[in-house]
Formats: sequence, C-alpha cells, structure tokens
Amino acid sequence: MPSERLPSHNRDVLRDMGGIMLTEFFESPLRIQERRDGPDGRLLEGFAQELCQAGYAEITARRHIRAAEHLIHWAGRRGKVIAALDEPMIEEFVQHLNRCRCPRYGRTHRRDLRKGARLFLRYARFADIVMTRAVEEIIVDPALLVSFGGWMRQQRGTCEATLYNYNLHLRDLLKSLGEDPDRFDAQNLRQFILDTSHRCGWASAKQCTTAVRMFLRFLIADGKCAAGLEGSIPVLAHWRLSSLPRYLQSDEVELVIASCDPATPVGKRDRAILLLLARLGLRAGDLVQLRLGDIDWKEAGICVSGKGRRQTLMPLTQEIGDAIAGYIQDGRPQTAVDALFIRSRAPFRALANHCAISMIAAQAMRRAGVVCPSRGAAHVLRHSVASSMLRQGASLQEIAGVLRHRSTATTEIYAKVDVVTLRQIAQPWPEVKSC
Repeated sequence: MPSERLPSHNRDVLRDMGGIMLTEFFESPLRIQERRDGPDGRLLEGFAQELCQAGYAEITARRHIRAAEHLIHWAGRRGKVIAALDEPMIEEFVQHLNRCRCPRYGRTHRRDLRKGARLFLRYARFADIVMTRAVEEIIVDPALLVSFGGWMRQQRGTCEATLYNYNLHLRDLLKSLGEDPDRFDAQNLRQFILDTSHRCGWASAKQCTTAVRMFLRFLIADGKCAAGLEGSIPVLAHWRLSSLPRYLQSDEVELVIASCDPATPVGKRDRAILLLLARLGLRAGDLVQLRLGDIDWKEAGICVSGKGRRQTLMPLTQEIGDAIAGYIQDGRPQTAVDALFIRSRAPFRALANHCAISMIAAQAMRRAGVVCPSRGAAHVLRHSVASSMLRQGASLQEIAGVLRHRSTATTEIYAKVDVVTLRQIAQPWPEVKSC
C-alpha cells in the first residue's frame, strides 16, 4: 500500500496550539478530556489540528484520530514509546487486530487502522517526536551526487526536475560501479549503458547516456576522472521524423472534453485541464507548474512556464477562462496551496507530477470510449492541436508558435500527417509493363 504523507508541519505547533481541535471531531466532553489527559494527548491534539488543516472530511479525520489513539494505547500496554515506533511495529499493531482486546476501540477495518497509524507517525515525525528512520527510509545521496547537483545548478542552471531524473540513473551507476571514480573505465561504462538500454525504452536510455556523460564531465572538471572518458559513452541511434505523431480527430477530442461532469468538483477540474491541453496544446508538466497568480483575468492571458524555465503568455479564451473560473469558485478545495490544480481528496495539495495530468486525460478518453493511440494521453491531445491546425491551413511557423517550439525543425514532423498537401506533391506511380 503506498504511503500517504501529510503536508509539512510547523514544529512549534505543539507549543502554540490552543487545545481546541479535538472538539471539531468529538462531541462528548468527557471523551475529549480523556484524550487530552491521556498519554501523548498533546500529540493527539496536534494530529487533529493537522487533519483539519489538510482538509480531511470529519468522518475520515475521526477515523484517523481513533486509529492514532488506538496505536498509543497499544504501544503503552507493550511498554513502547511513540518515538521508537517504526514501520514494522505498525504492521505488528495492525496484525494484533484479529485478537484485539483493547477497551473501547471495537472492530476496525485493517486498512483504515494501517492508514491512520501511518499518518499519525508521519505527523509525529514532522513534530520532531519520531526519529526519521522510524517512519520511512530517506534516500541519502552519496557525496559525489550532492556535489554534482551543486555543480549542475551553478554551472548550467539545471532545474530540480532534470536533476531528479539524472540522479535516478546515476544512483544505479554508482551502485553498479561503486563510488570511486578511479574504477570507472570505458568498458564498464559502456556495459552499464547497454544493460540499461535493454530494460527501458529509447527515451529513458537517451536520458541515461546524457546523465552519465554530464556526470563524467563534472568528475573531469573536479580532477576525479581521466580526461576524455566522457567520449566512451555511446550515442544512441535515432532517426528524426522516423515516426508519425499520434493524434485524435476533432470530434473525438470533443467527446473526451464532454465526458467530464461539470456538476462535480472533479469534473470541473478535469474539464479545465482538458481544455488547456486540447485548445492551447500545453504540456502536462506546464499544467502542474501553473499557479493562481499566473492567470491575468483583466488582460485575458495565462503565463506558462515551459521547458528551460521559459515563460510564455498564452491567450485565455472565454471557454477556458469560464472553465477555470468555475473550478476555482465551486470546485477547488479551500487550501493555502497556490497551485491552480489541486488533488480532489485530502490532503489537498498540488497534483504530484505530469503523470497525474496524463492519467486524468487517459481516464477521460476511456469514459468517452475513445482509444488513446499512444502512451501519454496528455501529449496525444497536444499532437491533436497541431494536427487540427494543419488541417485548417495553418503554417508550420504558426503551429510552432502555439506549441512554443524553439525551432520549426521540431514542428516538421506534423507535415507527415497533412495528407491533403502530401497528395498534391506526390508523384504518380510509374507504369510497369507486365511480364
């Protein structure tokens, strides 16, 4: 079961809170006072406040608080303290449910008990009650990767998302070859690239070669590696324009957008997302980065931060503006998070990454009965914008401007789907005499 992490907690809250949050979830004054006076009562009070601030529904928050209280009671009976609890102990706590004789806690679904206990421990960790190792393993990068990250930020202005992707491959590299750069040689490096390319697609393999090549340049600049070793990294074969962009027809795009229920908060959010993808051709990552302040309602514009931190002012059409306004007014959860698009369930925070946007698009296609022609449903809608513009007579330069391509060479691939123009320039097949 994937863990769910509460929003970052103010560590002074245990000292500053007024002790009123339990009254939001429980009516009996006696039970409220018992909870406050019990072991770790202040911690339980702070947990209730955190659940309230994160936007959990009352019934859900009450269930998590009861799980936390049950955990405290179980730990106390076994002579354990909250600061010493860890993930294996949570599982032990959940497993005791079959033979539970704890008073006043009754029967609880194992799934609810586990989720509430994990949330409570994560809260306790951020309140400096539980040691980091007691909740989850934190990835600590080797010193080489830490230095590499600093070098990339300073020398090349690399963004955090790119460094994150690079480090995924570099951790595997150091695990495979060790952390001593003196052991790196051309044969081992090539073998690592070959092994990686066998278990992933072309794009991931290309990213791996780029990451390793940049890492070697850093090591050479720092005097930790022999000069010229980066030349041993092979260049992956790739032929530009060798594939066709996958897209939907205009009527299919409209079906996908219409599949969202505008009467529900989720439907309002998803419709606004799909309109931005299908009308403006935004990337999924662009939508994740959107903030409330990026929308200029007076000038009808929306500021998009794209690749390389390039900011572009895109037109905010009436259709898109109405959809976003409807979501903000009647569908967006009340939260201090300034991201435009928020999770529909507590804890209310920004959508995690571009995969969340693409999943929303894929779900809409399934609801509409439209078959997604390629992986990455959000990008299929981006391709659909370009293909539709081309069919309506737009030039490649105009399409490049809408898609924010730096070079029209990137846009040339869409010429391959302009069937009408291709028929005009196609030469007739020469007649061949029969044998």
